[in-house]
Amino acid sequence: MNNNLYKCLIVDDEPIARRIIKNYLGKQADFVIQGEAGSAMEAFKVLAKAPVDLLFLDIQMPEVNGLDFLRTLANPPKVILVTAFREYAFEGFELDVVDYLLKPVPESRFLLALDKFRKMKPLQASQLQDFKQHYLFIRADRKHHKIDFQDIQYLESQGDYVEIFGSAQHWRTKATLGTLAEQLPPHFLKIHRSFIVNMEQLTAFNRELVEVGGKTLPVSKRFREEVITFFEGQNS
Repeated sequence: MNNNLYKCLIVDDEPIARRIIKNYLGKQADFVIQGEAGSAMEAFKVLAKAPVDLLFLDIQMPEVNGLDFLRTLANPPKVILVTAFREYAFEGFELDVVDYLLKPVPESRFLLALDKFRKMKPLQASQLQDFKQHYLFIRADRKHHKIDFQDIQYLESQGDYVEIFGSAQHWRTKATLGTLAEQLPPHFLKIHRSFIVNMEQLTAFNRELVEVGGKTLPVSKRFREEVITFFEGQNS
């Protein structure tokens, strides 16, 4: 058994591009594909489950581009950028990427990038710290916003939209609470079908109400025990 297996994640919104990389990697005994993703949002979910050693990353993707995604990673793995655009090369190497491959990527060029990665002797995924996401990504006002978790007080569902309230400003995005909840850390709790609260921002609470950011929000019976359990865990 090969004890020097490198775990990889392929992130590209084009299925054909992902398939080509998978085909190339499938011929290499020391690389294993941990997962693939069609967007940065999907990639966050994969990385949250387990770290990887090498990330094959496209740049031009919907919602969040590859370079912005890379900047948000607290402990990024080694990265090989795979893109159809030459103009991001300098920016990519400023982010200390292993290599910059232009589509369509010849297999011979791809193998050179893998050799470059091998020579760097990167830490195995088991030696890396756990992946942690520190930001919520949303689209609002025709722009993409990166919001630090600590700046969020609570989220409120409003039909097809969610309002995100911070201490200094708020954002309105077309999404569901369930979709956004997948990106949030454990200290964000759903207290009502219409509210998710950053429990670290609470100023007061009881079994029926919480106070956060100068607002009083209801705690429904369905989520009451979860709220109580959270505080019991903090005080144990």
